[in-house]
Amino acid sequence: MKPFLRTRVYDGPVRAVVLDWAGTAVDHGCLGPAAVFVQAFALHGVEVAVSEAREPMGSEKREHVRRMLAMDSVAARWRAVHGHVPHEADVDAVYRDVEPLMLQTIAAHAVPVPGLAEFVDRVRGRGMGLGSCTGYTGPMMEVLVPEAARRGYSPDVVVHASEVPAGRPYPWMCYLNAMRLGVHPMESMVKIGDTVADMHEARNAGMWTVGVVRTGNDVGLSEVDAARMPPDQLAARMTVAAARLREAGAHYVVDSIADCFSVIKAIEARLARGDTPYPA
Repeated sequence: MKPFLRTRVYDGPVRAVVLDWAGTAVDHGCLGPAAVFVQAFALHGVEVAVSEAREPMGSEKREHVRRMLAMDSVAARWRAVHGHVPHEADVDAVYRDVEPLMLQTIAAHAVPVPGLAEFVDRVRGRGMGLGSCTGYTGPMMEVLVPEAARRGYSPDVVVHASEVPAGRPYPWMCYLNAMRLGVHPMESMVKIGDTVADMHEARNAGMWTVGVVRTGNDVGLSEVDAARMPPDQLAARMTVAAARLREAGAHYVVDSIADCFSVIKAIEARLARGDTPYPA
């Protein structure tokens, strides 16, 4: 690939797409990790709501625990049970339970979301690189990657939170994707995710960012449950989730990965006009 020399605004095609994993590419509703955090806190005598477990989703998993313990509601319950406000040793204690619980359940949540295979085929048919990144750790991805591959999904690059100094919202996983894919500049890349942390990561990396809603963390429904929910109730959930992603900086918000290739074409049209992902 001929390198782009930054003497002008980039006006070429999209060169690569980076996908989040749970809630975006696999695990409709991001069900696996949400349940694990609820279970891990229960092992320490503290009840947390699924909504509290979902709030920091997309973060590196130890950081996820830290952010949950920093919530006023969770911290108050922790103090009532343990007699002190949460501190770093408590983060370590809860996380020690998160890791094995996640390893036990992650393979069951490796099913690709509807439309992923077709999207991947179209991306690769255009010669774009296909990267991925996740708040999961290395040991977790050692389980998830082969299981997803068995079900037909194998991105060109996998970057996990254990490989970088800090996970989302820092841009390091996106930068490592760019390095391994050999793609430059960052505005030639599109990040697709389902959490606020995904949007912040992509904006910090200088990438175009697309939020997916129906399959994502904020809606939080399996494919079956989403299909069974009354349409007006599902639409209301999706509206709230979409607003959160837009507020977090998403350039585009769509229902699912199945809708993303048309967005890539729209981004290419904007690039050709000299637009960049940097303005709000």
